[in-house]
Amino acid sequence: MLIQGLQKLTLLDYPGKVACTVFTAGCNFRCPFCHNAPLVIDTHRNPEISLKEIYQFLEKRKGILDGVCVSGGEPLIQHGIEIFLENLKRMGYAVKLDTNGSFPDKLKKIVEEGLVDYVAMDVKNSRENYGRTIGIEGYDTRNVEKSVGYLLSDAVDYEFRTTVVREFHQRSDFEAIGRWIKGAKRYYLQQFQDSGDLIRPGLHAYNDNIMRQALDVVKAYVPSAELRGI
Repeated sequence: MLIQGLQKLTLLDYPGKVACTVFTAGCNFRCPFCHNAPLVIDTHRNPEISLKEIYQFLEKRKGILDGVCVSGGEPLIQHGIEIFLENLKRMGYAVKLDTNGSFPDKLKKIVEEGLVDYVAMDVKNSRENYGRTIGIEGYDTRNVEKSVGYLLSDAVDYEFRTTVVREFHQRSDFEAIGRWIKGAKRYYLQQFQDSGDLIRPGLHAYNDNIMRQALDVVKAYVPSAELRGI
């Protein structure tokens, strides 16, 4: 496990829970709009947080925190992620996993073993435009599609989410995503925010009005869809 970040308290990252967020380093995608660029590229420059330190922190927070969010980077590339999640569960914490969905077999395994309680999966774009959105031209979306299908089966509590960037998303993309995840339990369109630490600078958000128009498009297929960041 390579951990390079810890947010000690969050009321937003885990729906309905008082939680902390653990950030793992490394990702197999290169989304230009990633707001955690240091956790994706040049990770060797970042200070590491030992597992011992994480566990000590969580021991002290028992009774204060309800859950732990495991984010990244992409947590499922980590060796030992199963053991880490198992230890979180043994400590009595609810566990939320953030993932890009590119490791469907590993996702299914940890769900079936009861190691996560909630999964938040990023749906980066329509399948037609996935590659350029994740910085990997020609990307084969079959693994992502498997993860989408698995979560749609209600094997675990979940949400889908798309960070909306003017340079990458158009009305046709929202239409295609809506058809793809039709009937999803939860889906959020997140307004892009420039953290100042992006993989590719110079990207832009849509204004609130356009975001609401995008929401109307996806609501035809996912009635529960909502906006975030507005």
